[in-house]
Amino acid sequence: MNLSIPKSSDLPLLPHPIWFSPETGIYSSKHPPRPLPQNPDQDVVSFLFAKPHQGETALVHSQSGLSISYPELRSMVECMAAGLHRLGISPGQLVLILLPNSVLFPVIVLGVLSAGAAITTMNPLSSSQEIKKQMGTLDLTLVFTSSGKFGTLDELGVPLVAVPENHFYDPLQYPFFHRLLSCNPLLSRRHTIQQSDTAAILFTSGTSGSSKGVVLTHGNFIAMIELFVRFEASQYEKQSWEDVYLAAIPMFHVYGLSLFVLGLLSLGSTVVVMTRFEVLEAVRAIESFGVSHLPVVPPIMAALVRAKDDTGCELRSLKQVSCGAAPLRQKLIQDFLLRFKHVDLIQGYGMTESTAVGTRGFNTKSCKKYTSSGLLAPNMEAKVVDQQIGNCLPPGKIGELWLKGSAIMKGYLNDEMETASIIDKNGWLKTGDVGYFDHDGYLFIVDRLKDVIKYKGFQVAPADLEAILTSHTEIIDAAVTSALDEVAGEIPIAFVVRKHDSNVSETDIMKYIANRVAPYKKVRKVIFVQSIPRNPAGKIMRRALKNSNGVSRM
Repeated sequence: MNLSIPKSSDLPLLPHPIWFSPETGIYSSKHPPRPLPQNPDQDVVSFLFAKPHQGETALVHSQSGLSISYPELRSMVECMAAGLHRLGISPGQLVLILLPNSVLFPVIVLGVLSAGAAITTMNPLSSSQEIKKQMGTLDLTLVFTSSGKFGTLDELGVPLVAVPENHFYDPLQYPFFHRLLSCNPLLSRRHTIQQSDTAAILFTSGTSGSSKGVVLTHGNFIAMIELFVRFEASQYEKQSWEDVYLAAIPMFHVYGLSLFVLGLLSLGSTVVVMTRFEVLEAVRAIESFGVSHLPVVPPIMAALVRAKDDTGCELRSLKQVSCGAAPLRQKLIQDFLLRFKHVDLIQGYGMTESTAVGTRGFNTKSCKKYTSSGLLAPNMEAKVVDQQIGNCLPPGKIGELWLKGSAIMKGYLNDEMETASIIDKNGWLKTGDVGYFDHDGYLFIVDRLKDVIKYKGFQVAPADLEAILTSHTEIIDAAVTSALDEVAGEIPIAFVVRKHDSNVSETDIMKYIANRVAPYKKVRKVIFVQSIPRNPAGKIMRRALKNSNGVSRM
């Protein structure tokens, strides 16, 4: 089984394919274009529910088995929207959702969007300092969270709604939430929502390593549903409402949000929701509910490989595993395919800035490219740009990937300069990722320009950790980069310049960081250095720092 990524120099010289224009340097999708709604007054929730299907069960709580049917889901969303409207939530306002996965997560998101307001999300494991820093720049109107987070969120100064774990709850324990979900939608006036209206502000480390708010519109999410989720379902000879998905990745992330909260619910598929990933519970859920599709990040794939070795689990119902959000090692691909020969393994590529739309794998009997990120989605265009010269490159040549299409973000929140630096005047998104298209149109990502660290699929901004490190009274300078790790994919490594008389230790610094960030952002190793290398503009030379200290794998 040859899983190696072909080098550009290994590819034969062939005539340019019809999906690449040597005149413009533009790659077009090999898939036929798909129509998108032209009505400007089209919101994503109406679009999601408009297409008929035969799906019965929408959402299932993996541990209890309690479920929400599709008629119940739509009714709950309409009631939630009415409750929010009655509370005074209106277009232009912003609602924070700080929750782990739950069957009520989609109800809340769709209710907020249907009311015309926008959502923003954060990891529920975020520290109070992180929440205050990120949300301090936003004008929040309401927060949905677990009751255990109330003390952490008091400083935000906005109303808090405690959310139960599932829809069978004691109204006396959750009175605010119950009032919202008990409103009569017939008594509420529905606002006109346009495709250009903001639907979400999702924070990402972007291409420069500092956290930014990505503004996504209703039109962006509509494009995501049609070009990513509905299109993929159309590629297979089966009815999408017969599929059962396991939601093991977080819904607050663009990957989980796009699939489990929006896209799959437009198809009638069943989504089995795990509150948090635990491999033996995932194996049980797959076998108990007949899960056929499992979107994952690399650490979940690695956990399934170990579970196979430890328990002998077969996962016979599983038909497809799709991996995204972080690079996938060739050895892990091979280990997975050897243990689960019946499973169709694909990869995909997308960004928060592209509403998770980009490329998607598609295997046939004659073509299986497991190390590729797949083919361009319908309606999407791409360029591969030489970073030194700036010219566009043909198939087989490596450069920075640029994307263009209706799923590309509106821009970064309150940052026109940063938006202009990543989206040019013609609408091309500079992804910061380095790769090439082969002569079959498959994308291979081989490196990235951006500094962001991918720890178990979560983004860690080096600049955020560096700011905390340099706030320590005994640290003069610091830089954060990554090292490869078999389990996590990448781990944050800190290079620290101490004061000359300081005795601060590696353990002291790791604890200092751990007390101020979410668990996935913790520094896993500290290396003391004499200085931090920088270029003339003052930018940290991270690659030189890693090379000079022999950092590659930990």
